[in-house]
Amino acid sequence: MESSDMLGYVYTIPRIGSLPSDRSSMGRFIASSLDAINRLSTPVLHCRERHRRSRRGSSSSRLTAVKTPCHGSNILSQSNNAPQASFFPPLQKMMLPPNAFQGKVAFVTGGGTGLGKGMTTALSSLGAECVISSRKIDVLKQTAEEISSKTGNKVHTIQCDVRDPASVKNAVAELIKVAGHPDVVINNAAGNFVSPTERLSANAWKTIVDIVLNGTAFVTLEIGKELIKVQKGAAFLAITTIYAESGSGFVSPSASAKAGVDAMCKSLAAEWGRYGMRFNVIQPGPIRTKGAFSRLDPTGTFEKEMIGRIPCGRLGTVEEIANLATYLCSEYASWVTGAVIRMDGGEYVSMAGEFNDLKKVTNEQWDIMEALIRKTKGS
Repeated sequence: MESSDMLGYVYTIPRIGSLPSDRSSMGRFIASSLDAINRLSTPVLHCRERHRRSRRGSSSSRLTAVKTPCHGSNILSQSNNAPQASFFPPLQKMMLPPNAFQGKVAFVTGGGTGLGKGMTTALSSLGAECVISSRKIDVLKQTAEEISSKTGNKVHTIQCDVRDPASVKNAVAELIKVAGHPDVVINNAAGNFVSPTERLSANAWKTIVDIVLNGTAFVTLEIGKELIKVQKGAAFLAITTIYAESGSGFVSPSASAKAGVDAMCKSLAAEWGRYGMRFNVIQPGPIRTKGAFSRLDPTGTFEKEMIGRIPCGRLGTVEEIANLATYLCSEYASWVTGAVIRMDGGEYVSMAGEFNDLKKVTNEQWDIMEALIRKTKGS
């Protein structure tokens, strides 16, 4: 069956039999139908879309004109953010009222850069006395000075390798000495890189698991025991990832370790509530930080693909994670414990649905598919 459109292109509508009844066959049916429609009707649909864009897009400051061979007209290529991102602008201001953490002590591992730095900045701006730790003392000192100059509150630094129980024990003793027993503990220290699993050495696997799972456990156990001794409660927060729940190829050590952290936090929420301790987890989706992106997307190739599968049409921001973190660690969340909160712009659910890729189908393609479906017998 042939059809043509207003621009004179001719394409063939494939003939197919009755619709399959089971889900997996239906998925293959739609995929094959879309493939045929895309191959045969794409020139028409793309050219029509280019024609529309060239008429309407000249006033948009986010778009740039590009010359194409479609009747010599201009089309518009967008920045990395998808168009719907304009509906979901990130707010940069603090969610909680000023002084929400006045008189509180917060301990943040991996606090010198990225999300750790962002969460420490937020806590300090809300009145907390913060203590940050990592292996790199020079980075910590620079961050502490920067945050303290902005907020006017003291930020302490403690060098610590979370993989080493002795180092953690010394760091916790120093924390209690300089600031007192903490009210907030954020386990943010992490390590990750992409690699085919068959290329990993035993040492590579052990390095990631030691930082992510064992490091979180060592810090939590050491501080938890000290808090129990003095009968003081605290809010613990761990930063994991959305693939802790689903697993993911090419980051299997991280996925395994992060899943362990999620399980540990839920377990301790049940067990240590009697001691006044709360445990929650944030699973962030993709957020542009120098540390993470340099190892997970070193060429920048995959950023556009990531944004394409996020319903909100953009990456997350450090400030958004910091707002959620401060809420979960505050007294406003005193009845929240054992929660694992996904904050990813909808990426997880977008990837999980078997038919979610149908959002790529244009109205013209839906018209063709509907005509095909109506013509089938015995459905």
